[in-house]
Amino acid sequence: MTNENASQTTANNTSNPENPQVTGKIQHKTACIISWIAVIAMLVLIFFMSSRSGIDIDNNTGIFSAVKQWLSAQAAALFGHEVDVSPVGHFSEYLVLGAALCNALRFHLKPQGPAGALLVAKPISELSKWAPIVAAALSSLYGITDEFHQIFTPGRSCDPMDWLVDTIAAALGALICYLALKALRARR
Repeated sequence: MTNENASQTTANNTSNPENPQVTGKIQHKTACIISWIAVIAMLVLIFFMSSRSGIDIDNNTGIFSAVKQWLSAQAAALFGHEVDVSPVGHFSEYLVLGAALCNALRFHLKPQGPAGALLVAKPISELSKWAPIVAAALSSLYGITDEFHQIFTPGRSCDPMDWLVDTIAAALGALICYLALKALRARR
């Protein structure tokens, strides 16, 4: 085969959208991009929520206020007295962040190897056991920056217990995501 024929064959294989190999790469890349968009959306949401005082959230008529009021009413009915449901918000945000980050990292972590050699430039098709660990660690670091950010928000403060709740939630979210992805791969 000449160089011209070889390059033509390569061009046909990569430019043909009906080629399953090419379609799989496109779907893989799209899934990767969507996964990182979900991570960025959660980071922005957490930053936005940390920029608001508890009074803002309580008195605003938006979706977050409605959810907080509903949760407060449910907790009061369950426990017989008013309960601060703010930790539920922290837990929920970081549970989703941990899962989203684990899902996104699975596209970029080697399945095995030392911790220093985890990150790679191209997507990996195998599921990495490191994804939930790295996701939990990165989420925990973001939790530290989130607590620091709250120092500058009127009516908010830096609370190490919030960071602990954030870290536990992120680890749980990452673990749930990892186990769900592992179960899905086992079905294939």
